[in-house]
This record gives sequence, structure tokens and C-alpha cells, in this order.
Amino acid sequence: MGYTITEKILLDHTQVKNIKPGDIIQVDVDFIMTNDISGPVSVKQFEKMGAKKVFDIERMAIILDHFTPNKDLSAAEACKTMRNFAEKYGIKNFYDAGSGIEHVIMHEKGYVKPGDLIIGGDSHTVTYGGLGAFSTGVGSTDLAGVMALGKIWLKVPSQLRFVYKGKIPEWVGGKDLIIYTIGQIGTDGARYKTMEFSGEVIKGLEIEDRLTMCNMAIEAGAKNGIIEPDDKTECYMREEIGITEYRVYKSDDDARYEATFEFDVSNLEPQVAVPFSPGNAKGVSEVTGIPIDQVVIGSCTNGRLKDLREAAKILKNNKVHPKVRAIIFPGSKKIYKQALKEGLIDIFINSGAMIAIPGCGVCFGGHMGVLAEGERAVSTTNRNFVGRMGHKSSEVFLSNPAVAAASAIKGVIAHPEEVV
Repeated sequence: MGYTITEKILLDHTQVKNIKPGDIIQVDVDFIMTNDISGPVSVKQFEKMGAKKVFDIERMAIILDHFTPNKDLSAAEACKTMRNFAEKYGIKNFYDAGSGIEHVIMHEKGYVKPGDLIIGGDSHTVTYGGLGAFSTGVGSTDLAGVMALGKIWLKVPSQLRFVYKGKIPEWVGGKDLIIYTIGQIGTDGARYKTMEFSGEVIKGLEIEDRLTMCNMAIEAGAKNGIIEPDDKTECYMREEIGITEYRVYKSDDDARYEATFEFDVSNLEPQVAVPFSPGNAKGVSEVTGIPIDQVVIGSCTNGRLKDLREAAKILKNNKVHPKVRAIIFPGSKKIYKQALKEGLIDIFINSGAMIAIPGCGVCFGGHMGVLAEGERAVSTTNRNFVGRMGHKSSEVFLSNPAVAAASAIKGVIAHPEEVV
């Protein structure tokens, strides 16, 4: 019996010779990451356990991105804690306010490679499966142990395979595929399981869309999301990141899967996840015309350059509706600079949109875009739970960047075809 790509990565990071779903194994970690929310708790536990040093200062990154620039005194103290920790233990991979979102910076800086095993203090660490890595988020106490030892105990997840067939329609991308998928299996349909995405449609996706899909695997409860590396992955690693040395794993033909799901997406329209769950998937035509107050384009889900280009294509020579606040936040400083160079920022500003600093604040209702009572937003982020962006009666509709941009122009949820 063969192994999946996830199982092969786990096998090569443990001393165990054979594994099966449900086994508890200790694995060696290639890289760890934390931020200004989970980090201070991990630091406290790290020092409480008597650790004297980080297992490898070259294989840890601290990225301050949630409540930065400091929202209030509490945020300022949390960030100060992480700055002091980085200085005390010599953590060189330290990124302060404005550098960008952790799940964008991590692969931009080459900290993510195919075949790696990566642990992060954030649930959306699953993003890196888009490059063929095993990556997952853990709690702050678990992360403290990894910081000290470079090892962690994991349960081998059951394996689910998702095969996408057909020709992907215009205005449909990775965000739509994953919202549709979660709608099919539910928000607990992959609980503590691997979501392995494959098929001709996945092979045709750009890396940005693959990262988006894996980013939202956690919204189905998955332990990790993953896509086999291919020629596009190799090109991305070589041309964009400048790395050519890494381990490539592929699933065996006789690998064991708990279940296989096949979807023909030839007729799939852009998807919108309506409140209050990422699993409430609907075609955009089912929800067009719903009035909105705010549009958010960015985040670790859709804040990459491809996403900004897509939004700019819609917003160019158009104006944001006077009753809508449109907020655009690039995923990193690097993306921000390239968007400036390409004239995308000019397009956004001329349309009436606001440009926010790269960070996570808008996504989770932390700051820079909190919704008031009864307000609605269309957002390219990954969660739309009750109170996610502000007041408990506010509503968040999740979409791809094109739908979000079109909605910003119309003042209601809209299909991109309505404005182009």
C-alpha cells in the first residue's frame, strides 16, 4: 500500500518506519512562525518551561501583523514582548509592523519549501500546502515546545482527495473552488484530515490560487491542505523565490484515501459564502443585489499581486459607489511596492478606494475597518463568523477579488460581468 504526499512528508520527518491514520508520531520541524497575538503567550510558556535557547534561530520567524501598527496599549505591549524576545534570543527573521502578513511573507522570504514540515502559531499556517509543504497551526503552548525542541507530536491525519475536472470559467479561481468545496462537505467535513487538491483544474491554477485554496482548508476543519508540486511550483521557487534545492513528494497511485470527491467545475460561477459560515456557499447570481456598506480586498487569502491585478481590472475607469467604503490592503510591503510600480495603487485611489497598510487588522475586526451594527461587507478574507469584522449583527460575505471589486462599484453584491 502506497502513501500520499502528506504521509510521505511526515514519514521523512520522523523515526517511525511505517505510519497509518491515527498514529501518534514525533516529527522534526523545518521551520516555525509566530506573531503578535499567539507569540506573547508562547514566549511566556517558553520561559516558564525553563528553555534557554530557541532550537535554531535561523529556522524561526516572528512576524508582527495582527494589531500593528499598534492599535492600543495592549497591542503595543504584545509587540514589545516579541521585539524583546527576538533581541534576547537572536531571532534574525523578525518583521515589524508594516512588513506584511505572515502567510505572505513566509513564502516570499523563502522560509517555505516543497516537502518541508512547518508549524505556526496561527490556524492559517495551512496556506503553505499550496507549495507542497506540510504546514499546520498549533496552540501557543505547543508552539513554545517547538521553539525549544524543534519537535512536536502529531496525529497522522486521514486523507481526503479532491479532484477538479473540466475547464474553469472566467472570473472563477482558487477562492471560488475552495468556497464551493467547503459548501459541499461542510465546515467539519475534513476535521483533522488532509485535504489533497488535484486534477486538471488544479494543474492549471497559478501558485497564488493554490495558496488561497490551502489557506481555507482550515475552514473545513482540515489539519492541512496540500497540492503536489509541479512545473509551476518549480518555476515559482526558482524565478520568484530563488530556491532550487528542496524535496518533492508525490502521492503513490495506490495511496490510501478515506474518501475521494470529484467535481466538474466547467459551469461553476463565482462563489459567495454568505453569513455566518464559510460553508454557506452560493453562486453569485443567487445573492446579487444585496446592499453593502464596505468592501475589503486583501488578506492572507487574497492579498497577493494576482489578486490586486484582478481587482484593478474591474476598478479601472470606474468609481466606488458613494455609499461604500472600499479598503484594499496588499499582503506585504513587496507586493505593495510592485502594485505601485504597475500603477495598480493609482487605479485604486482614483476609483475612490482606500489603501491600508499590509496586515491582518481588517480581516478579524481588529482595527482599520470595523463594521457597525447591521452593516454588511463583501470581503476576500477567509471567515465570516458572527461578529468577525465588528458588531455581532454585522454581516460578511466572502468572495474573490473580482466579485468584491464589482460590488464596490455597484453598491450591492454584483457579478464582475455587470461592470466590464
